Amino acid sequence: MMSGTSLQRATLAVAILTSFSTPFMGAGVNLALPRIGAELGLDAVMLSWIATSYLMAAAVFLLPFGRLADIRGRKRVFSFGVLIFLAGSAWAALARSGTLLIVGRVVQGFGGGMVFSTATAMLISVFPPGQRGRVLGWNIAAVYLGLALGPPIGGWIVGAWGWRTIFGINALLCALALLLTWRYLDREWREAAGECFDWRGAALYALTVIALMYGLSALPGRQGYLALTASLIGLFFFLRWEALGAFPLMDVRLLRDNRVFALSNLAALINYGATFAVGFILSLYLQYVQGLEPRQAGLVMMSQPVMQALFSPLAGYLSDRYEPRLIASAGMALSSIGLAMLATVTAATPLLFIGASLFLLGIGFGLFSSPNTNAIMGSVERRHYGLASAMVSTMRMLGQMFSMGMAAMVIALYVGHTQITLQNQGQFLGAMHLLLGGFAALCFAGIFASLARGRMHA
Repeated sequence: MMSGTSLQRATLAVAILTSFSTPFMGAGVNLALPRIGAELGLDAVMLSWIATSYLMAAAVFLLPFGRLADIRGRKRVFSFGVLIFLAGSAWAALARSGTLLIVGRVVQGFGGGMVFSTATAMLISVFPPGQRGRVLGWNIAAVYLGLALGPPIGGWIVGAWGWRTIFGINALLCALALLLTWRYLDREWREAAGECFDWRGAALYALTVIALMYGLSALPGRQGYLALTASLIGLFFFLRWEALGAFPLMDVRLLRDNRVFALSNLAALINYGATFAVGFILSLYLQYVQGLEPRQAGLVMMSQPVMQALFSPLAGYLSDRYEPRLIASAGMALSSIGLAMLATVTAATPLLFIGASLFLLGIGFGLFSSPNTNAIMGSVERRHYGLASAMVSTMRMLGQMFSMGMAAMVIALYVGHTQITLQNQGQFLGAMHLLLGGFAALCFAGIFASLARGRMHA
């Protein structure tokens, strides 16, 4: 059996690799959207579903697999997740239609739900409390490094070898992560072993999330309102069932009685909801409106994740010593300013201004993410690490789903179900201004949720 230090290093290495590969692929796919649309004949709304289908599948399975990992073993669930993600990446690389590509993205989301619900929990399980903020900071920095390298390298790959290569490279990274897990992680973590899994709660949760996402994408049509109503009804019955169960999928008491846990998750939901669609919107703006090539657009968009990668380890280190809510709230404020600046761009806006806005947004997000995650994971007992890790990822995915759902809805209202051209460029800019202005206001409101969570350090 490996020593404690060796196990810590191996677990961190595997977590960093998987944390890097997914955003690297996602950033590359965002830049490849115009090429994908041209090759497969997809309109703007259908292109949004290439990102949304992945997010929806991941969000549906995050919470169930987080709970299952606490019972059956986090390493086991993580390994199966990486394997399924690898299969989905290979499928997407070979897809010959928009429908088949979306199927591949759904398979990736299924595997991603298993990976994201366990990676953070495994890290927290092997590192002591005084080192968790620093370790989480490095892990989150890997996410942002993937986002930083995804645009320039992804743009170059798309231009040189086509968009399918992005998925192929991701499959290879998944294979490497799987080999490292099987070779070096010789321990299992299952503090809730012997407890029953809440299958009914998992089904209610899945149906609620699917209804929510479909409703957002179908607005303002009648079906959209019906689906959102169904999601609210599903949420009511889910929470009621979880409150009565002996072994609930989600311990409602954590949300009801744990102020730090509840408000930190709310802050994460707001922050991701206000920022995720920025990459999707700006990728379209820089290529369709500014006329940049994928590689050039990637270089412009690189400033945000570079700042996120630089500031996340520092923010995580500070959150081990100072109140996470203060650091995270300062990050939320900077993100709001960056979004407000982007909401003013036109077809003639200098690229320097766009880069500066993304620079500020990146610093804000870097300051927010690792302290907020540290607050969530530090507020629960060991037996809830899998659930807490899943909740962190669920808030991220739900926020990203909301962000993409709003983007799809507003683009559909302004542009319609058609490809973006010079003729409807003005309508696209109108949609962009409304979305980014709304996101800036949402992020500003999130500052108060972040500040209200209370103290963690004595």
